[in-house]
Parts: sequence; C-alpha cells; structure tokens
Amino acid sequence: MASNDSTLLAASEMSAANMTEPHIANQTFAEKLSGLLAILWENRALLVLECRIIFTAMACIYIGSHAALRRPPSANPPKRGKKGGSRERRDEEDQFVQGLLPSDAIMFPVLAGVILIGLYYLIKWLEDPNILNNILKVYFSSISLASLGKLLADFLHILTGFVFPTVWTAKGGKLYHIDPSKRSQWRKADESTEQLYDDKKTPLPGRLSELRLSDASNKLLWEIRRLLLDQWTVRLSIHGIMNESFNVKLNDITGAVLAVGANVLYYTTESTFLSNLMGYAFSYAGIILMSPTTFGTGTAVLFGLFFYDIYMVFYTPYMVTVATKLDVPIKLVFEGPTKSSMLGLGDIVLPGIFVGLCLRFDHYMYYYRQRKLVPVELKHEDESSGQLVSNTQTRRMVVKPDYVNPQGQWGDWFWSTRLVKSFSPDATPALKASAFPKTYFYTAMVGYLIAMVMTLAMLLVYRHAQPALLYLVPGVIFAVWLMGMARGELREMWAYTEDGQLDTADTIVEVDGNGNVIDVVNESKGDDKDAKDKTETKAGADSDSKSEEKTASAEVERKEKTDGSKRKSKDGKEKQYPVFLFSINAPAPSVSSDS
Repeated sequence: MASNDSTLLAASEMSAANMTEPHIANQTFAEKLSGLLAILWENRALLVLECRIIFTAMACIYIGSHAALRRPPSANPPKRGKKGGSRERRDEEDQFVQGLLPSDAIMFPVLAGVILIGLYYLIKWLEDPNILNNILKVYFSSISLASLGKLLADFLHILTGFVFPTVWTAKGGKLYHIDPSKRSQWRKADESTEQLYDDKKTPLPGRLSELRLSDASNKLLWEIRRLLLDQWTVRLSIHGIMNESFNVKLNDITGAVLAVGANVLYYTTESTFLSNLMGYAFSYAGIILMSPTTFGTGTAVLFGLFFYDIYMVFYTPYMVTVATKLDVPIKLVFEGPTKSSMLGLGDIVLPGIFVGLCLRFDHYMYYYRQRKLVPVELKHEDESSGQLVSNTQTRRMVVKPDYVNPQGQWGDWFWSTRLVKSFSPDATPALKASAFPKTYFYTAMVGYLIAMVMTLAMLLVYRHAQPALLYLVPGVIFAVWLMGMARGELREMWAYTEDGQLDTADTIVEVDGNGNVIDVVNESKGDDKDAKDKTETKAGADSDSKSEEKTASAEVERKEKTDGSKRKSKDGKEKQYPVFLFSINAPAPSVSSDS
C-alpha cells in the first residue's frame, strides 16, 4: 500500500502504505481526474517526496538486480576433476539462491494474513504499541546486521574500484593497464601486441597517474591497493563440530563493523536516516537472496499477493491499523517541511525479485545465443535381431560459451569508457560482457515506473490508502510477458528455471532443418551399464565383508598399541590438535593478485 502523513508500515505485511486526507465525496472519477493538475500543484511538496521515493525504489531494484547476477546455465559450468571436485574455485555467482515454489503463491498470502491479523489483535490487547515496537526494533536490528553489512561492503567494493581500477583510457585513446606484479602501468604499442611500460609508477588512474610521488608514497599506495583487493581466508574450527573456511576481503570486514555501529546508533538515536539505510539493506539483500525460480512461479506468487493486498487494504481494518501503530525499520520514510511520505519494503522486494529474474534471463539469453551445435557421431549396439549390430547416428552437441564475470566493473567502466560508448564498453572482456542486452530488464523497470506513477495519481485523486501491488504487479508482469510475446521468446521464458536443471554440460540434441533444437537426446545406456557394474561390485563386497569383520578387531588392537608412539613427535613431546581455532590469513605480497 502507498502512504504519506507519516503512516508507518506493518512488519508482517512488508507492503507499502499511503494515507492522506478523508475521501472527497460526491465526485465522479472523471471530475477527480480532470482536477488532477490542480491537485498536483496543491500537493507539490508531497509530489517531490513521492518522486524521491520512486527514484530510491528504482535505484534499489536496479543495483540489487545487478548484484544478483551469477553465471547463467547457458554458459560453461566450472570444470570438474575426476573425483567430482572443482578444479577451480567456484565463484559466488555459481551458487543457486533460495528459490520459490508454485505452492508459495498460496502460502505467502496465507502466512502474511495470519501474521498481520495476529499483530492487529496483539496491539489491541497490549493497548500500548510501544512495548511491541521496542521488541520489534531489537529483532529487526539484529537480523539487519548481515544485510546491512552486505550493502556497506558492496558499496566499499565499488568505491575501491573507482579509486583503484585495473584499466583506464588517456585523452589520446590509449588504454593503460595497471600491473600490480611489476607495480607499473603498460599499454599496447600501435598496431602491435607488445606491452610498453611507461614511467607511471603509481596505481592511480587518469591525471592522478601523472603525479610525481616519492618511492615511499607509491609503495604505500600499492600496498593499500593490495590490501583492499586481496582475498583473505577466514577459518573457524571447533573439534568434532565444525571446520569451515571462507574467503573475504578487507571491505567485507569493514562493512560488518560499520553495520554493528549503525545498529547501535540507530537503537540509541532512532534516526530516520539509519532506519532508511537498514530498510534499503533489507531490500537489497532480499533481491539478491530470493529468486522466483521461474517466470510462471514468480507470476503466480505476485498475483497471490496482489489479491491479498487489495483485500487487506480495502475490506479490513488490519492493514491500516498495524501500519499506523508500528514503527519498525522495514520502510523508507522521507520527510518534507510540512509532510512526510513512505514506501514499504514489500513494494520494492516483491516486484524487485521478479525484475532481477528478468535481468538474469537477459544474461541467460546473451550466452544462449552464443552457443554452438557441433556434429557428433553416436554409436548404438542393437541385439534385437540376435546379432550384434552397431549403428552410427549423427547428432548435435551443445557447446556453451565460456562465462565472463561482469560484476565489479563500475570503476573500470568509468575510467576506460568514453561517453559515446557508455552502453557498449569494450576495453576489457569483463566490460564487454557487462554490456549484454537487457531487454526484459528495462521493460520491467519501465513497467514498475509507470505503475508507481499510477499509484501516486490514484492516491492524490481518491485521497485514500492505495494497495501499491494493485498497480505494480500488473505493470511489471504484463509488460514482461507482452515483450516475450512480441519477441517470440515465450517458449524460452517458460522453460527458463534457476533450480539447476539447465546447468548441464555436453548435451546431445536433435535439430530440425533450420537448425532449431527440437529435442534433447538422453543417453541411458551408459547409466544402465554403470548400474550393472555397481550391482556386481556390491555382490563382491558382500562376499568379502565377513573376512573384513574378522580382521577388524585385530586391527583395532594393533592401532591401540601404536597410537601411544604416534602421539609423540620427534622431540618426545605429545602431539596436539586444535580444539578451537579462529584465524584470518592474508596472502603474501609475492602472490597477491587483483581478485
């Protein structure tokens, strides 16, 4: 729901609210619409506030959707070793996030309604909402640590990319590459691939690279750059319970520390700015971590909440009462000289996860169009006639293009891209990959903008609380599906899923005369053979199990005798193992890299 006049949002509802003056009676819709310009002029202060909210919401969806990009299933998956382990470290974009199910189209509205009604009667029973407000403030402050830390860390990563990019373009069009291994900058010679190192000894780009700094200052800048860009390994080990390690950067740690400080400051000052910052972090993390999985599921879930929002706003007192009584950091509030306006996080997160799905589908189609169908010959053995006959058939194998990570390129784009190439940068492979066509994403963003403007118009015309999802859901959903129909890609939209089913390698397909894929060939003979081999192996293992059991006790006795000697090291002292270990390891300067 959309609202102003300092109306606050219910925690359970996570949808926007707008409250204005009482309904103006005895006026038809045409009369109210004809007086819309006069209403806009009279409420110009409110209009400015609403424009700020619309811009903030769209900026959150834009940034969150790009942060949610990961390797699409149409690009090459990571190479795996013989034992199934990854030969190279899996990047964060290869990890699948929490996906929604079709049943969530029913469960989401039901659970939201139960929580909303429960909060309504709890407020009525307590008679003083401040008690519940204090409890919810502590709760939301605690769970916001991770999302706020993520938001601040990503902001610091972007800022670091602007200060220490990897490439930049000079006025003459020469592209300079910053080389941390030699602590210098190089460019390619004219019409040659030879690397020419200039006298630029600083990691700074542009005119800053022409500064004549002392060797000590340059060394300090290179060390700062390495410190900010290198990945650190954090290990936490508790004997017998857990042994985990993960990679972080200094900005991640700094973001977590700043998030703790912001939470403490918010709880003591109740600052509106910090409340908005926490709400923005919730929305940002929600768009990154949640996925509708498929376009069908996303459409069903949003339309389920569409009807829920309409019913709760227009036909019950629950939504308005809870929204006006609770003051918790799950909304964006903007204050003006005489009025204030707000937007609930649900009107950002719920359409935002669908818009993010559209951007990832654009990413998927970008690599999908680059795939190649290579002819392969498949041999089949047929024994149906009583004789062993080998048949050879020619099929096509799908060869996927290699994936290039487009994230974290804001700094390189700023320093290496001219204005005429703002939407088609090509200085590096990563910048080129980041400029993939975003047809469905931009369509969804335009639909969201039009729906938000319509929400504002209806709010001013009717001067009554408006369920924003009433306009946002059709605006975003219909715009995307109509674009798919216009482009003839409804089949691809319906088949697209983020549950991992499409993430396959060496797929054999059948094609028609035009080269279009009409079927996927499933080779099952190899699986049947493997199953047979496993059965034979199991039979042999059962025959050996009895003899192994006989020698087990003897082996235990032998190990007990030798354990005492193994526990002692060469110097005669007993060996030890860590019961609790927490460590942070940074790479040595000699092996540092721009990761």
